[in-house]
Amino acid sequence: MSKTLSRLSLLLAALLLTACAAPKPGYDYTAFRASKPQSILVLPPLNKSPDVLASYSVMSTVTAPLAEKGYYVFPVAVVDQTFKENGLPSPDDMHQTPLPKLREIFGADAVLYITVEQYGTKFMVVDSTTVVSATGKLVDVRTGTELWSGRASASDAENRQNSGGGLAGMLITAIVRQVIGSVSDAGHAVSAVTNVRLASGLLPGPRSPRYVKD
Repeated sequence: MSKTLSRLSLLLAALLLTACAAPKPGYDYTAFRASKPQSILVLPPLNKSPDVLASYSVMSTVTAPLAEKGYYVFPVAVVDQTFKENGLPSPDDMHQTPLPKLREIFGADAVLYITVEQYGTKFMVVDSTTVVSATGKLVDVRTGTELWSGRASASDAENRQNSGGGLAGMLITAIVRQVIGSVSDAGHAVSAVTNVRLASGLLPGPRSPRYVKD
């Protein structure tokens, strides 16, 4: 229960931080506005981190922020299984699928390619921190036009306050966090925050009250 509450609190904090966030200032959304995607197909992320859990952990937390942004998101578990049943067992294979084939199979308007750059807990001299960083690229399935790209990162060290206890106390706290992170995969909760921030760069979709039709 405490693990679930911790994840929910992290996600809630991210939602509060990004609820009023405007799309990236200065970004050229001309192609995005012309495309007007209504549905997004998320492919299992490529993983450049050493943690084997990274790809599917990040994928499992991406649907909610995209849906909150106003888009229909294809069920990620169904998407993953569909690829595997058709002889594409890894994210690397899936990302090589031609756009016309994705359109034929899923009927999506746009596909989101995610790459996990950093994932997991690192132990330092007197501290440990869990970081999840990812990049995203949204492509129009019908034309192959890149509609948007961005990068987001989150860490459980944000706004962390030193509780005191001197050097020994800091070291013990860091070790405890490292052990908890190793046992419970703290990166999963942090990935939810990263995905909220990543999705904040998209224009509101047709299911959002902030959607601009013209």
